[in-house]
Amino acid sequence: MRNGIFLKLMAAFLIVILAAAVLFDLMLGGAWEASLRSEIERNLIQKTQLLAHRVETDRSGHSLADIAAQEAQAAGARVTIVDSAGNVLADSESSPANMENHATSPEFAAAFSGRIGTDQRRSATIGIPFLYVAVPVSGGAVRLAYPLSDVEAVSAQVRRRLEMASGLAFLFALIVAAIASNWTARRLGRIVDVAARIADGELQARILEASQDEIGRVAGAIDKTARRVEESFAAVVSSQRQLETLLNSMQDAVIAVSDDGLVQWANRPMNRLVPQGTRLQQPVVETIRDPDFLATVREATSTHEVKTARATSIVPGRTFDVTAAPLPGGGAVAVLRDLTETERVEKTRRDFIANVSHELRTPLTSIQGYAETLLDSTPENGAPTREFLEIIRKNSARMSRLTEDLLTLARVESGETRFDVEPVSPAELLHDAEENFREIARTHGIDLRIQDSPIPERLPPVLADREAIHQVFSNLIDNALKYGASGGRIVLGARAVPHGVEFCVQDFGAGIASEHLPRLFERFYRVDKARSRESGGTGLGLAIAKHIMLAHGGSIRAESELAHGSTFLFTLPTP
Repeated sequence: MRNGIFLKLMAAFLIVILAAAVLFDLMLGGAWEASLRSEIERNLIQKTQLLAHRVETDRSGHSLADIAAQEAQAAGARVTIVDSAGNVLADSESSPANMENHATSPEFAAAFSGRIGTDQRRSATIGIPFLYVAVPVSGGAVRLAYPLSDVEAVSAQVRRRLEMASGLAFLFALIVAAIASNWTARRLGRIVDVAARIADGELQARILEASQDEIGRVAGAIDKTARRVEESFAAVVSSQRQLETLLNSMQDAVIAVSDDGLVQWANRPMNRLVPQGTRLQQPVVETIRDPDFLATVREATSTHEVKTARATSIVPGRTFDVTAAPLPGGGAVAVLRDLTETERVEKTRRDFIANVSHELRTPLTSIQGYAETLLDSTPENGAPTREFLEIIRKNSARMSRLTEDLLTLARVESGETRFDVEPVSPAELLHDAEENFREIARTHGIDLRIQDSPIPERLPPVLADREAIHQVFSNLIDNALKYGASGGRIVLGARAVPHGVEFCVQDFGAGIASEHLPRLFERFYRVDKARSRESGGTGLGLAIAKHIMLAHGGSIRAESELAHGSTFLFTLPTP
C-alpha cells in the first residue's frame, strides 16, 4: 500500500517536473533566440541605413563597387546595390554582370515602394540562411545580407546549456520529489494502518499526527472519530451487558431468532429449559420443536406484529405462554412464561369454588326451605320471629344465587360447560331476549324495545349457543333494570362489524363513572355496593358474561357517561 502511494506520487511529480523543464526550455530558448534575431535585425537596419546615406553622399568620390567593398567589410555582411529596375549595379561578393535581376526579391520590392524591406531565407547557392535588409536610395536601393549561421550556432550552444541546466534542475527536483513522496507516503501509510486496525476492532489505535496540513487534519478527524466510536462502543457493550444481566435474571425464558430462522441469543432460563441446550447460529427447530411456538415466531417475523400462543410440547407436562415480538432488523424475540403452576393453582381454585358451591347448595336449600316453612307456620302477630325468619330466608336465597353463579362461572372458566355453537340469526337472539324480559321490564315501568336501524333481519348469522347468549342478555338486561331504571327505557340493538356482529344493551339511567369501567367485568366488583346488596346482586353476572364471550371467540365491553346512561356491547363472530 505504501509503495503504491509512493509510486503514484513519484509519477505525478515526474510528470509535473518534466513538463515544467520542457516548457522552460522551449519558452526560454525560443524567447532568447527571438530576442537575438530581433537585435541582429535592428542593428542590420541601422547599418543598411548608414550604407544608403553613404551611397547618396559619396558617389562622386568613390565608385559603387568601392563603397560596396568597404561597407561589406565594415558591417561584416554582403552589400548589394541595384537600380530602380532591379539590375545589380554593385555587389561585394559577385560581379554585377553575372547576377540576375533582383526586382522580385521581397526586400527590394518593399524598398522600391519607399519602405525598409526585410526578409529571411536560405541561400540557394551556399545553403546558409541570410537576413536581408533593403533601404531605398535615389535611383534604386541598397541591401545588406547577414548570414545567420553564427546565430544558429550560438542558439544551439545556448540550448545545450539550457538542457544541461534543465537536467540538473530536474535531477534536483526529482530528489526533492522523492523525499516529499516518501514522507507523504509514510504519513498516509500510518493513517491507512491505523484505519485498518480500527476496522479490525482495535478502537484504541491512534495516529497522533502533529502537523496542521490537510493530511494532519484528516489524521485528527480519524482520531476523533475513533475516540467517539470507542466511547459509543463502550456504552453499547455496557448496555448489552446490563441487558444480558437483566434477561438472565428473569424467570421467563427468552430467545432471539433471525429472519432466516437461526438462533441469535438465549438467556440462561432458556438454556436450562431445553435438555440439549440452546444451539446458537443453528435453526431454531433444533432447539425447540413445538409447532405452536414455531408458528408464532414465523408469524411475528412475517407480519411484524406481536403474536401470542400456548405451547404444551416444549417440556413434557408443562405449559408455556409464548409471546413473540418482531425485531427492528428482522426476526423475532420470543418470551416463554411457564404457566404450569399458575394453571394448577387456577384449576385448584376453580375446583375448590365448584366443590364448595356444590356442597353448599344442599344445606342452603334446606335452610331456605325450613325458613319458608317456619314463616308459613308463624302467626302474623309474631313480628320479631317473622322478621328474623325473613332475614334468614333472604340471606339463604342470596347465598343460593351466589353459589349457583360461582358454580356457573367455574364451569365456564374450566371449559367444563360445552357450548352448542351453531349459526344463529341476530334478529332471533334479539327478539328472544325482548320476549323473555318484556313483561319483567313492564313491571318495573320500563319500556324494552329493539332499535329500528340497522334492521336486525339484514345482518349475517353469528356463531353462538342460544342458551349461553340468552344468559348474557339476561345478565345485561337485569343490570339495566336494576341500575338504569331511572331512564325509563332499554334499547336492544345489533350492527355489523368486521368479522362479526356487535350486540348492545343500552339504558338511559344515571350512568357509570369512567374510573369504574375497566373493572366492571371483574368478579364481585360493584360500583354501588350498598345498592347491589339491596337488589340481591352477586357481583358475578358480568364476569360470567365475559367468560361466555371468550368461549365464543368474541369480546365484551362497556361505554358509559354519568347522567347519560350506559351501553354494554358484545361481539359474536360470523361463520
